[in-house]
Amino acid sequence: MTWWEAVLLVGGGTLAGMINAVAGGGSMLTVPLLVLAGVPGNSANGSNRVGILSSNAASATSFRRLGVDGLTHALPIMVPVVAGSLVGSLAISRLTDDAFETVFGLLMIPLIILTVRKPRIPEDVRTWSRPVTYAVFLGIGVYGGAVQAGVGLVLLAALGRAGFDLVTANSIKVLITLAVTLTALPVFIAQGRVDWLPALVLAAGLTVGGWLGAHVAVRGGERVIRIVMIVAALALA
Repeated sequence: MTWWEAVLLVGGGTLAGMINAVAGGGSMLTVPLLVLAGVPGNSANGSNRVGILSSNAASATSFRRLGVDGLTHALPIMVPVVAGSLVGSLAISRLTDDAFETVFGLLMIPLIILTVRKPRIPEDVRTWSRPVTYAVFLGIGVYGGAVQAGVGLVLLAALGRAGFDLVTANSIKVLITLAVTLTALPVFIAQGRVDWLPALVLAAGLTVGGWLGAHVAVRGGERVIRIVMIVAALALA
């Protein structure tokens, strides 16, 4: 890895970490950057998780210190999310690099829809039942474990449907993404799908960005979050 690739990974990782903390979609920047740095497609998917882990840990800590703690709300849905993440990561790690890159590209297109529709529900619409909620977050766990990119946008849409405001939903989202990553990363490591040097360089940028992004999310409120959501989804498309 050359010096300019390292600078690109740190800079791109910082921006992506901020996007992930306030909305989602940062991995659509970091996975291609890893590929640009010479990491094969599926290994880029695995290597990206190292930075996602440290970034979300930093974001979760920042949210808590700023008085926004989503742990109580996140705990009831952790079991289906973790189970789904294990299934998704095992499945995707078996794909070839070319097949993963094709899947990655195709999945990015629909995510723009999640930012066009406001991820909240009116008061006169029923929230999901418990079985439906578990099924939805099981599916989100499968997607997060397999692809990761855009899972924050999917989570915000689901949490908005559950009636949370976007600041609270972001704090919950960070914790759920942390659980997904803690489950999926060991699978990629066991499959030899982590290139550690680029992964750690990227992680440095993602961690700084995750800390900064949590402050933006809390102090900027929903307006800033929604703008970043739209920009992230446009970039994904």
